[in-house]
Amino acid sequence: MISDPIIALMMLGIFIVFVFLGFPIAFTLMAMGIGFGYYAYFDERRMWRDHNRLDAETATWWEQTSTYIEGFFNNRIFDLFVNQTFTVMSNEVLTAVPLFLFMGYVVERANIVDRLFSTLNIASKNVPGSMGVAALITCALFATATGIVGAVVTLMGLLALPAMLKAKYDRSFASGIICAGGTLGILIPPSIMLIVYAAASNVSIVRLYAGALLPGLTLVGLYLTYVIGRSILQPSVAPRPTDEDIPDVPMSKLLWMLATSFFPLAFLILAVLGSILFGLATPTEAASIGALGGMLLAVAYRAMTWERLRESVYLTVRTTAMVCWLFVGSYTFSAVFSYLGGEHVISDFVQGLDMSPVMFLLLAQLIIFLLGWPLEWSEIIIIFVPIFLPLLPFFGIDPLFFGILVALNLQTSFLTPPMAMSAYYLKGIAPPEVKLTQIFAGCMPFLLCVFISMALMYLYPNIVFHLPNAIYGN
Repeated sequence: MISDPIIALMMLGIFIVFVFLGFPIAFTLMAMGIGFGYYAYFDERRMWRDHNRLDAETATWWEQTSTYIEGFFNNRIFDLFVNQTFTVMSNEVLTAVPLFLFMGYVVERANIVDRLFSTLNIASKNVPGSMGVAALITCALFATATGIVGAVVTLMGLLALPAMLKAKYDRSFASGIICAGGTLGILIPPSIMLIVYAAASNVSIVRLYAGALLPGLTLVGLYLTYVIGRSILQPSVAPRPTDEDIPDVPMSKLLWMLATSFFPLAFLILAVLGSILFGLATPTEAASIGALGGMLLAVAYRAMTWERLRESVYLTVRTTAMVCWLFVGSYTFSAVFSYLGGEHVISDFVQGLDMSPVMFLLLAQLIIFLLGWPLEWSEIIIIFVPIFLPLLPFFGIDPLFFGILVALNLQTSFLTPPMAMSAYYLKGIAPPEVKLTQIFAGCMPFLLCVFISMALMYLYPNIVFHLPNAIYGN
């Protein structure tokens, strides 16, 4: 007879096969959790207790049939599924997800990005690779406000890519800037991905936001260093703009342009993030302030229409439902997996490898890097990261540090061929002369920047811990 731990490993293996076959992941998790859970919690005596108490001679056919069917559904897996669903829906951390999503979708439709890019383009005119710098900073701000990679890459591809190509920028160079900048929203607070990780790992979202700030800014700094450095060393990839490309603007007008494009969005982000970090509001309260601020920005830019508001609400509800059902499926699946002994098998196996903490981190990050090819970040965080979390105390690794490493690592899933989703988002709206291979080539230097930033975190962990410890203590 097959032992329960072997069945748990079969359960995990079958799930991975279904994922690669393209089945909907949330419903696959729920179906497999309930299916294997029915076996795990099967107790014939308990389930059909009422049916067995019936007197076969006096009980009617209906009583026998109804009690038998009731017994079939008397398996504890159904109680577990309901409890896990209630746990997810009442999770206070996840309440911030729809509010931040709504803020992002409203800001996306507020017509602020074109103003922002134009203003930063003029402001950075004398900087080497000025259009690339303006595009990267615009991407960083917009991605931080929305947290939606596809929306940022698509919108900036429609706005900034034609302008850079017209200015004779190298196609690979220009494409890489937009793809890399668009992914920053899942790392830099207020990041939705960090909220999801906090809910999965029970790490304080406030400390996560504080810990992610310096690594996020470090990565932006590495991106800007590469863009400016390559523009200086190889001027042909980013020619200096002519007066026709970027006209001279009086300082007073430039300041007004900054005041009406850059500062409102920057103030919204800083207000939301600052209120969380300094304890003025909970993440949910800050997210609601951000959602209201996004609506006010849209009204101020005369971009708020009933159709856009309805579309923002619809997209928010759809994405939130996806995240919540992923959590329900993951919680049910992992509970059954642990009950069958699968968690202990994996834990004992990894501990038996006699790895150092650094070796374990490298192995975990390699697995997450490979999972980033076929899977979305939400699926990796909700389903696979919890497999590693119980092992962290054994290796003496702080879940906060691990979470920031994962957030950095997931940048690579959007930039690594052949499954680099940012590249495909951009290719979908790029001019025909921009080839997919050129976009892939443009992503490679930024991918190296991500690996350098991860190496810096390994060498100097205080990049993560400095702000949380300074603000909240050890």
